[in-house]
Amino acid sequence: MNALIVHAHPEPNSFTAALKSAAVEELTARGYAVQVSDLYAMGFDPVAKAADFGQRRNADYLIYAIEQRHGYDSQSLSADITAEVAKLVWADLIILSFPMFWFSVPAILKGWIDRVLISGLCYGGRRFYDRGGLRGKKMLAAFTLGGPEHMFGPDATHGEIEVMLRPILRGTFYYVGCDVLPPFIAWHVPYVGADTRAAYLNKYRKYLATLETAVPLSFPSLDDFDDRFFPKNRGAV
Repeated sequence: MNALIVHAHPEPNSFTAALKSAAVEELTARGYAVQVSDLYAMGFDPVAKAADFGQRRNADYLIYAIEQRHGYDSQSLSADITAEVAKLVWADLIILSFPMFWFSVPAILKGWIDRVLISGLCYGGRRFYDRGGLRGKKMLAAFTLGGPEHMFGPDATHGEIEVMLRPILRGTFYYVGCDVLPPFIAWHVPYVGADTRAAYLNKYRKYLATLETAVPLSFPSLDDFDDRFFPKNRGAV
């Protein structure tokens, strides 16, 4: 089994980095081959742009997704995208490791998603959700939060964590066809002590040890919809 960890934290000594290192150690000990894309350390460019394509299908007007397909087919994607796409194809398990920023991923990681989960390979046409291009792979979000757990829920200060994560888990991981593993969350990290952090690391290691049998999150299948993507059970209209 091959695991790719895409890590996005600017501080090498952060607790998010400790989670990343724990994942490398635990997965390696369990026989995985592991690669890490440390985006800040790499100086990864998050900006989607025309220069991402050595050849253009349409040199006069940039439609990024169409040029992604053409660039992948013609092997003319920029070197940094090509390297990350190769890791993506190689991996059976993809872990995104990050601190939650503004109810979302850091900008550098959003740029990795924009530039590396390319149209043509990962999605396109009717190839999305459970028909997506990365079917058979697993994806996991492992992240840290500043807020304590009690601040997230239907009637809590920040609302439901599931709603916050929908663009990541459903709109990204599942959209490209991956099995979406339940996320690992370390709560209130900037404000907890060493004992709590150690407990989080131990809990994460134990979770990683169960990945082979972990039940993915459940989302609707495209088989539940007709050719126009109306629900098949919508009844007569």
